[in-house]
Amino acid sequence: MAHLVLREDDDGLCTLTLNRPESLNALNPALFVELRDHIDAIADQTDSVGCVILCGNGRSFSAGNDLKAIRAGEQAPSPYYQAETLEAIEGLPQPVIAAVQGHCYTGSLELALACDLLVAADDARFADTHGKWGMSPTWGMTQRLPRRVGLLNAREMMFSGRVVGGEEAVTLGLANRCVPRDRLMDAAREMARSFLENSWFTLRADKMLLNRGLNHGLDDGLRFEREHSPGREPGLAERLDEFGT
Repeated sequence: MAHLVLREDDDGLCTLTLNRPESLNALNPALFVELRDHIDAIADQTDSVGCVILCGNGRSFSAGNDLKAIRAGEQAPSPYYQAETLEAIEGLPQPVIAAVQGHCYTGSLELALACDLLVAADDARFADTHGKWGMSPTWGMTQRLPRRVGLLNAREMMFSGRVVGGEEAVTLGLANRCVPRDRLMDAAREMARSFLENSWFTLRADKMLLNRGLNHGLDDGLRFEREHSPGREPGLAERLDEFGT
């Protein structure tokens, strides 16, 4: 049986690929189990993995939650397994980049929002279609989308269900950049490599301080940074020596 999530490692960069192209990478429970296994493993591999790209095989990143699986009564291992898997992605020590082409609807939009950054292809299509099916968010849409695009834009996207293209996604702050479809993975890898050239220790510190610090107001957030910053990496002296040569 083919794996539903593929993993490829290349010199510190780990690429996870959703691999149900025949169904536009629709998110069924079995896919989430494989994805969670990879995420849990990567979390413990900070010495060998410095950055992660999450992408989809075929025409689309993902069409969203698998409606056929819902109708068939397929169940995840626990009631909040999908939401907790997204939280595990968000909580990874390493930066995570979503590379999105084609459909990125509802559940898959929630999945992409759990990533730290997003590179969109010019054919990317983002939408929250919960309202189309009479469903309510449980994977984090109401919390992550307004934090990414602002409250007014999030309300409009959620209430209308309208489709946002790649270029508009950049304008809204949903995506970092929009590139031609055939450049998507190259652009995501270039972004990742620009991170990996820097200290992985600092990458992890920055992500932790950003994610946890923004849960506070400004005064408490500043205090959190002072009190919880990991400080200097053990290899700082070597980096200074290299700078001086």
